[in-house]
Amino acid sequence: MTTQTTLHPDTAPKMASLKTSTVILFAFACGATTANVYYSQSIAGLIASSMHLPASLAGLIVTTTQLGYGMGLFFLVCLADLIENRRLVLMTTAGTIVSLIGVAISSGPAALVVTSFSLGVCTVGSQVLVPLAVHLSPEPKRGKIIGNIMFGLVSGIMLSRPLASFLAGYWGWRSIFVFSAALMLGTFVLMMRALPQWHPQSKRNYWATLRSMLNLLITSRTLQRRAAYQGTMFGIFNMFWAAAPPMLHLRFGLAQAGIAAFALAGAAGALSAPVAGKVADRGGAKIGTGVVIGCAGIALLMSGWGHAEDSLMILVFAAIILDAATQANQVFGQRAIQSLDTGARGRLNAAYMTVIFICGAVGSALGSFTFYHGDWSAIAVVGACLAMAILLVFMTELLASKSA
Repeated sequence: MTTQTTLHPDTAPKMASLKTSTVILFAFACGATTANVYYSQSIAGLIASSMHLPASLAGLIVTTTQLGYGMGLFFLVCLADLIENRRLVLMTTAGTIVSLIGVAISSGPAALVVTSFSLGVCTVGSQVLVPLAVHLSPEPKRGKIIGNIMFGLVSGIMLSRPLASFLAGYWGWRSIFVFSAALMLGTFVLMMRALPQWHPQSKRNYWATLRSMLNLLITSRTLQRRAAYQGTMFGIFNMFWAAAPPMLHLRFGLAQAGIAAFALAGAAGALSAPVAGKVADRGGAKIGTGVVIGCAGIALLMSGWGHAEDSLMILVFAAIILDAATQANQVFGQRAIQSLDTGARGRLNAAYMTVIFICGAVGSALGSFTFYHGDWSAIAVVGACLAMAILLVFMTELLASKSA
């Protein structure tokens, strides 16, 4: 028989750190869940062809899934401050499994759109796991634990595209959704057995919670700055990866397998997340933020150089640096906002991630537009300029803290 651990906010400070096995489960669940938002990106053309959709609508499933994810971030993640967290995670995971099966058996565009939207909404369960892990972690080790969980989440994102391409190449586009449904079912069973409970103490109703989340975004300078820093970084990240596949195909003649290998190489940047967590625990998050933003700008300029020199090796290094910088800054941001208010961690994460996701969606659109109207050199210049702009904003915080 499985014994569940039940915790309340007033008992959290007395508890020991999460077991290593539980942290691994959190990281794996975050990665497996979040990957569902990105599977369709690399196989959108195959899906459109199967559904007899014109090429111009190939991105419909991607857009629909991401729209659902954005809605879930805003309207569901804040429930972590109202509903017992383990139950909320299991409910959204069950919804993810059902949605994946729905996508896999969709026989027409209408069913595909509905199930894709539902899939996006339900996958926000991974963003409930992050504040839950913070609740269950002692302050001195919080950054390290967040970093390890972010490593799992980012690995899921980075591996989703090559995995979807690989399975679709052998067994068709539906295979990745069948595979993921089985994977999520296994994850559901593991979480049902091992995930601790957490009972929030908020007395607000749902609509008051939404208003409170908006108020946090309006009044918290730390939340505003961290959302701006990571939103810009994630926008640059998405701009790069939206334009990279067509660039690699047109410039280097890479097919689906080659593009998948490039994305897989870039996934090495996820290794920065645990390191960033340790840096944050030692008080280095502020300086680290400036360093990684600068690295993102350098990575974009390096990618422009690699493109001009026809060097895949330089482009791979640029991708790794950009990915590492983006993920490290995410850890710094999560560490900062999750320390603001222990009773509002769900709302803080919901507001933070909603802003980041909106910026990421804008970055994806900007990447496609910029590449098709200005080639890769424009991607490099625009991305580097965005990094420089947000670095200047960060410098105002650094200067203000020194003068205080």
